[in-house]
Amino acid sequence: MSAPSAAPLLTTPLNALHIELGARMVPFAGYSMPVQYPAGLMAEHLHTRQAAGLFDVSHMGQLRLVGPDAAAAFESLMPVDVIDLPVGKQRYGLLLNDEGGIIDDLMFFRVAQEELFVIVNGACKVGDIAHIQARIGQRCQVIPLPDHALLALQGPQAATALARLAPGVEKLVFMTGGNFQIAGCDCFVTRSGYTGEDGFEISVPAAQAEALARTLLAQPEVKPIGLGARNSLRLEAGLCLYGNDIDTTTTPVEAALNWAMQKVRRTGGARAGGFPGADKVLAQLDNPASVARKRVGLVALERVPVREHTELQSEGGQKIGEVTSGLLGPSFDKPIALAYVDAQHAAIGTRVNAIVRGKAVPMEVCATPFVPTRYYRG
Repeated sequence: MSAPSAAPLLTTPLNALHIELGARMVPFAGYSMPVQYPAGLMAEHLHTRQAAGLFDVSHMGQLRLVGPDAAAAFESLMPVDVIDLPVGKQRYGLLLNDEGGIIDDLMFFRVAQEELFVIVNGACKVGDIAHIQARIGQRCQVIPLPDHALLALQGPQAATALARLAPGVEKLVFMTGGNFQIAGCDCFVTRSGYTGEDGFEISVPAAQAEALARTLLAQPEVKPIGLGARNSLRLEAGLCLYGNDIDTTTTPVEAALNWAMQKVRRTGGARAGGFPGADKVLAQLDNPASVARKRVGLVALERVPVREHTELQSEGGQKIGEVTSGLLGPSFDKPIALAYVDAQHAAIGTRVNAIVRGKAVPMEVCATPFVPTRYYRG
C-alpha cells in the first residue's frame, strides 16, 4: 500500500504571474512560492538594496480584531503595549505560550480605536488564529482575511515608485500606514518590511493582486524578488525567521528581543505582567544573569558559509551552541549567522568555532544588523 500523498500545495493569487516571469517555485509554509527568478538570488538581493524589489508574501496570515475591548484583549496575549498604540501606528509583537516560549512573531496596526489589523507568519497562521480565537474570541471579533493578498515593495527607490502611483504615500514614516487607491486597487499600505530597507507592505483584495503586481513591476525601479533574497536580506538586517531563530523553545529575552517589550508591561510598569509566561519572562528581564543562553550575531573569519544547525564550540572544544540561520551575506560579503550560545560566550568580540564538515571555522560574536538599516523615519 502506498504512503498517503502530502496535501497539495496552496497557491497565492500571483501564482500564474510567477510562472510567467520564470520563477523557480518551491514548497514553503504549505504554499508553492517563488524562491528566485532568472536573474538569481544575488542579483535580486543587490537590486533590492540599490533600487526596489517586489515580494509576494501572500502566504502570510492577515486578520482583524474588532470591538471596544480588542486592544486590551490582544495585549493579554503578548508582553507588548497594545493599549497605548496610537491610531495609525504599527508595532512588532510576540505571541507567547504559558512557558514564555514564542508561538509566533507578528505585526499589528491600530486601524481605529476599536480595530487592529494583524499580520502573522504563513507557517503559523492556522495555529495563531485558533490560539487568538480560543483566548480572546469572547472579548472581540477575530476576523481572518483569507481573501487578501500581501505584497512587499522594498528598497531605497520603493517610495519613488509607489508615490508615482499613490501620491501621498511618501509622507508615511516607518511603522505608519493608511488606505490608498493604487492603480484602481483598494490597498492598505504600511511603511514597513523585512529587509532592513525602506519600503512598504501592501494588503490588497486577492482579486486585485495581479493587476497591482503588474502595475508595480512596470515601474522602472522595480523587479520581482523571490524567497531566497528575502532570506538573505532579512539575515543581513539581523531579523529573526520564525522556526529558525525563534520558536516555542525560546523566550523573548533569550532571543534578544527585549526591545520589543515596552516598560509599561515590565516589572514596575503600569500594566506589568498579565501575559502568558509572564513570571518566567519578567524574571529573565529582571535578572539577566539567570539567562543561560542568548541569540547573537556571528561573522566568520574565513570565507566558509556556516549554515543552520551547525554546532558551535568554544576555542577549548566544548559545545556552546548552534547556528540557527547562516549564509554568505551578498551585501556584507562575508559569511554571517544568527545563533544561540551559552551566555558566557555571548559578549561582542568573543571567538567561537563553527564545526563545518569536521573542520573548525573561526567566528566572532558581533552586533547586528550586519548591514545598517535604512528605515524612513522622516
